[in-house]
Amino acid sequence: MVGTVEVDVWAAELEVLLGRVAGLFGRVDLRWRMRDYVRGLLGPVGRKNGWQLAEYAGHRTPEGFQHLLNGARWDAEKLRDEVREYVVESLGPNGVLIIDDTGFIKKGSTSAGVGRQYTGTSGKIDNCQIGVFAAYATTRGRALIDRELYLPKAWTQDRERCRAAKIPDERGFSTKGDLAKAIIARTMAAGTPVAWVTADEAYGQDWNFRRLLEQHGLGYVVAVPKSQQLKSLAGIWRISDLISEAPADAWQRLSCGDGAKGPRVYDWAAAKLPVNLVFDPEPPTHYRWVMARRSLSDPGEIAYYLAYAPTQVEVPELVRIAGSRWAVEECFQAAKNECGLDEYEVRRYPGWYRHITLAMLAHAFLTTIAAQPDASQKGAAETNPPASFPSPWQKSGGSWQLSFPPPDHPAIPTPTH
Repeated sequence: MVGTVEVDVWAAELEVLLGRVAGLFGRVDLRWRMRDYVRGLLGPVGRKNGWQLAEYAGHRTPEGFQHLLNGARWDAEKLRDEVREYVVESLGPNGVLIIDDTGFIKKGSTSAGVGRQYTGTSGKIDNCQIGVFAAYATTRGRALIDRELYLPKAWTQDRERCRAAKIPDERGFSTKGDLAKAIIARTMAAGTPVAWVTADEAYGQDWNFRRLLEQHGLGYVVAVPKSQQLKSLAGIWRISDLISEAPADAWQRLSCGDGAKGPRVYDWAAAKLPVNLVFDPEPPTHYRWVMARRSLSDPGEIAYYLAYAPTQVEVPELVRIAGSRWAVEECFQAAKNECGLDEYEVRRYPGWYRHITLAMLAHAFLTTIAAQPDASQKGAAETNPPASFPSPWQKSGGSWQLSFPPPDHPAIPTPTH
């Protein structure tokens, strides 16, 4: 049971946070509406739509909240920046930036960006909006720090439809990968102390995405499809073919972090790739890796990764970063279940950004509260050192490396990214 002292501490922390962002709302009435809205998002409201939030706040109608989201003058981008700074202050430096998208199931055709498109939220093609998000995670917790609304071409090619939804004329079509790259560039420009980036294969398979991270000096571990191609002077190979040639001794049993049922243990294989003579300095500061994760219960279930890491980093750390990607799913679940991230009724483009950012602020508060009583470190991953094995998987200096197959090895004669 939560005691009176804890409730008082939480209330005081919330007041500090709301006071911190109050200056972004130029009028006193807007500040109070913002406070009531965030309190409602955090409160025991059955469905966090305009009417129920207004009832919880003691308002006669939801018109004040509708004005806050749709008509009032305030900058959701500045609020986003405050959320990011607050999260970093609460969770500490050297975090993992996790890129992912989530769907918001909607009816009708007037909500900005809505359309029939695949979303993992329902696991199928659905009528929905898609948001691309960044979460920041450390051992102390995780929270959402940035967001962008994906607009399909059916929207960006119809400027009248865009204007009706208050989408700026300068907002053209951008892929989800483009939105992710914009988020990363913005995060780094703000000086956010990111140490690593991770993402699923929708982003990881994009060479331009990975190259942007390398240009910022960011280490990454990103998922890629089994058809991902790797290029060398000797040819081009599928990642699944290279992993299939990994010797038995190259696989090691490691935990990639704790899940709901305890440590998530898999068999992992990892090998350094040859230095890229075009992009890498001499001597190199980072190595690129190819990695695979194999299920213990179903050895045929294999996930593939590409990684880029400082030269001193070893496999257990790469495995830990790969396992950290689950944290963004926890963010989505908590922000939707606890803070009404997906329960908005706004249809216009500015309203989406405003509601989503206020919900992120509410979720950041919950993350901060959760981080205060226990900032202890998670347990380190267990390792079983591998033994040596001959080419093409060669062991050197305590880690495996890929010496690419000789010219008579079957290569795939198609370009790669």
